[in-house]
Amino acid sequence: MLEKLIVMVEEPSMEAALEILLPRMLGEVEFQIIRFQCKDDLLKQLPDRLNGYQSWLPASWAIVVLLDRDDDECKDLKQRLESMAQQAGLVTKTQAGAGNSFRVANRIAIEELEAWYFGDWNAVQLAYPRVSATLPKKASFRDPDAILGGTWEAFERELKKCGYFKTGLRKFECTRAIAPHMDVTVNRSKSFQAFHSAVSSAVAWV
Repeated sequence: MLEKLIVMVEEPSMEAALEILLPRMLGEVEFQIIRFQCKDDLLKQLPDRLNGYQSWLPASWAIVVLLDRDDDECKDLKQRLESMAQQAGLVTKTQAGAGNSFRVANRIAIEELEAWYFGDWNAVQLAYPRVSATLPKKASFRDPDAILGGTWEAFERELKKCGYFKTGLRKFECTRAIAPHMDVTVNRSKSFQAFHSAVSSAVAWV
């Protein structure tokens, strides 16, 4: 039975989102979010962190590493994370295979946290009522993880069209407004679904 989940993230808005979303995924399971200064900082520190955890991590604890893809190739970034965990002697979810226990799950938000907002547009509407209710039906927004031109830039444009954030998107403020309305069971973003699945698998198998 999972007793504690450690989640490593790269920036404050993801930390703020998970503080709200993780209790809905974990129930009574304890969690800790470790936020780094940026993506490069997380990647730099991760090998030493994982090596440290390998020496003492209880069998009832698990780790999820969550990064934005940004401009990286998803498969290359995922393999880099997998290699770090394996070199530390920690079994990853990918390595273990479906239905088996693991110590580390590596997950990538494609391309950024804002893809998760596009994946739960109802939550965005509740936070910002003037946004278009039909936006998810438009071809360019049907796949939240394949929005062209930058996900946060697209999100900023849509909110600006409706009179929000005229001087620029404030990501942390957005998170605090949207995350309380998000339904973790219906998000259309495949990267969100993969993250949710990893957390659920940890609860079930660790």
